[in-house]
Amino acid sequence: MKPKEIMLNTQFKRDINDDLGDDHVAASYNTPLRDDAFEMSDLEKIEKIETHFEEIMNILGLDLTDDSLKGTPRRVAKMYVQEIFSGLDPDNHPKVTLFDNKYKYDQMLVEKDITFYSNCEHHFVPIYGKVHVAYISTGKVIGLSKINRIVQYYAKRPQVQERLTVQIGEELKKSLNTEHVAIVVDANHMCVASRGVGDTNSKTGTAFFSGKFEELQTKNEFLNYINSQ
Repeated sequence: MKPKEIMLNTQFKRDINDDLGDDHVAASYNTPLRDDAFEMSDLEKIEKIETHFEEIMNILGLDLTDDSLKGTPRRVAKMYVQEIFSGLDPDNHPKVTLFDNKYKYDQMLVEKDITFYSNCEHHFVPIYGKVHVAYISTGKVIGLSKINRIVQYYAKRPQVQERLTVQIGEELKKSLNTEHVAIVVDANHMCVASRGVGDTNSKTGTAFFSGKFEELQTKNEFLNYINSQ
């Protein structure tokens, strides 16, 4: 292949990847991670990200001697590893404690309006919104704060909304040992609002229903509740 053909082929692949990113295509509900993702310590990751982000800022022409900017590479590196992408590390998986359903409560339990902040894996800009969760106990119940922690754990990683929705649903099914789980996610995508099409009004909705929540009556009961004031 001639050099010009190689360059055009590379550009074509880049354009295709850009288009796929805009359409929020997700290949799997498992977050794509390399086998060696955790061989480096957090400190090593922070130091490497700091170096690379400093180079990005230099390429953009920013003056890193300025008091406001000189600490930015380190701040960004720590933020990536310790905060907004901390859900990549399985060591941060929330410890889930279950309790016997002593009250014999056999109806749905709903926790709605759980606020989450995530980041689009295609452009690394925020996704934020609300998660609504319901489950029907088959013998065990979970502390309400643990539901929030599960949501935050999967949100704190590069994401697409479809994957996030399924990951929360599958985690709750596994943790609670129940098939009866429902998830609805309403989110704003800054990759849509702040770039590209520049639409600041649209929201994206996704849902996960399993077990009894696949039955129309139970599903509608859940949806009616989360849509009520």
